[in-house]
Amino acid sequence: MRYGLFLPPFDELADPHRLMDVAASAEAAGWDGMFLWDHLDYVPPVRQILDPYTCLAAIATVTSTMQIGPMITPLTRRRLAVLARQAATLDILSRGRLVLGLGLGDDADIGERSSFTEFADDRARGRALSEGLETLTGLLSGREVTHSGEFYRVDGVTFEPVSRRLGGVPIWLAARWPHPAPLRRAAKYQGVVVIQLSEPDDVAKLRDQLLAEGADLDSYEIALWAGDLGSTDAERWDRAGVTWVLRSAGPFDIRFDEVARLVSEGPRR
Repeated sequence: MRYGLFLPPFDELADPHRLMDVAASAEAAGWDGMFLWDHLDYVPPVRQILDPYTCLAAIATVTSTMQIGPMITPLTRRRLAVLARQAATLDILSRGRLVLGLGLGDDADIGERSSFTEFADDRARGRALSEGLETLTGLLSGREVTHSGEFYRVDGVTFEPVSRRLGGVPIWLAARWPHPAPLRRAAKYQGVVVIQLSEPDDVAKLRDQLLAEGADLDSYEIALWAGDLGSTDAERWDRAGVTWVLRSAGPFDIRFDEVARLVSEGPRR
């Protein structure tokens, strides 16, 4: 099992230089990945928010082994062609270490989606995500893409350069346990990021659902958002079959000095 940081670039972490310091310290301390939340807005008292893709480019320059990526980008919030170019560039800059965490995004408590011009219909948003994933993976493949669908159109476009990673940039899809539709979608890609799964016994059910939907669990990543930086429950998740444990800080009242100290101590097993 591997250990990842799952950090919001908010408030006292809303400084690319601080995130670079955390990243360099994390790699030296044995963390396997550093993933940044992707939000345009958030509820108070959060006030300062950075763009994760710009920050990840900075992080890529001060690390050499950790996996990095956005976690989670709401795909319908970004232009697919722009995202494809950003992803390929980040992957090349990081020498093949990018992971794309994608999903629907959340609105229930945040109000982020309803604050801007976005899908009001959840079913349409789900269809747009599925179609967008298919289109995005085509653009990232280096093949010519022609697509005319309900939400996206691409007319004979080939994007190069492509990922330096064997098999391309891995995509992990967000899923809120135990909803089946996100798991069905995630099984078609390289991994799933699960939230609100609190019992290790449920991991077996999760794995069974992914297997039933066609996931190859021998090469598939199951990443779990499993508490804050001080949590010490990794062993039980390892036994249950989780492949990544993600530790977070915040999102409220983030203290940079505390985050830096806990990160420098390394993953707690």
